[in-house]
Amino acid sequence: MTLRAEGVRAALDGTEVLHGVDCQVPDGGWLAVIGPNGAGKSTLLRALAGLLPLAAGRIALDGEDPARMRRRERARRLAYVPQAPVMPAELTVEEYVLLGRTPYLGPLAAPGASDRAAAGEAMERLRLTGLTRRRLTTLSGGERQRAALARALAQRPRLLLLDEPTSALDVGHQQQVLGLVDELRADGGPAVVSTLHDLTTAGQYADRLVLMAAGEVAAEGPAEKVLTEQLIHRVYGARVEVARDSTGRPVVIPVRAP
Repeated sequence: MTLRAEGVRAALDGTEVLHGVDCQVPDGGWLAVIGPNGAGKSTLLRALAGLLPLAAGRIALDGEDPARMRRRERARRLAYVPQAPVMPAELTVEEYVLLGRTPYLGPLAAPGASDRAAAGEAMERLRLTGLTRRRLTTLSGGERQRAALARALAQRPRLLLLDEPTSALDVGHQQQVLGLVDELRADGGPAVVSTLHDLTTAGQYADRLVLMAAGEVAAEGPAEKVLTEQLIHRVYGARVEVARDSTGRPVVIPVRAP
């Protein structure tokens, strides 16, 4: 499944937030959207999910506009995980993850064996099997984040849109979750578009990066092209050094001002 956005403009409360954004992700690819706070990253993800009307431009998911799809069809093709997903307090982890199978159920139909298998696989991959009977309100922030991702994976989408998927996770769970997403998409799973604050993490996992500033694309390309000291200083106003790890990928190191 391929996703393409061309000249996307969108507004929030009457103020234009995206100013002609272009981006694309091929089947099985991973695009990371980076940029400072207020750059428009989350707004772009909502637009790509078909949840925000466009003032101008075009978004195509395998040639179709996701905003024009029926909700059930759109949910079968893409899964969107916002930074703060709605998590009903009365539900258990298992019940919540099973909601990811809703697009495949008929009216008033109960989840069947295949639905429970899909939910069970997602919970196992995210190490939630010991929490299946826990109420969502009893979970830590990181556990809730993993439950939200498990629900999305249970949808079996062809495109996964993740808004800061590791913001509440410790470094071990960050690596586990991002490694899982990378493994899934490399093994015939969904293409991925994610927003990420950590620049090194973005460069470690994504094929290509889009660096946004004030609602526009400041740079786009592979990590070594986008994660440069000059670009980061210009867009973030930050002093950094960019090194290379053992695989040659960039590592962004903040440097204290003299």
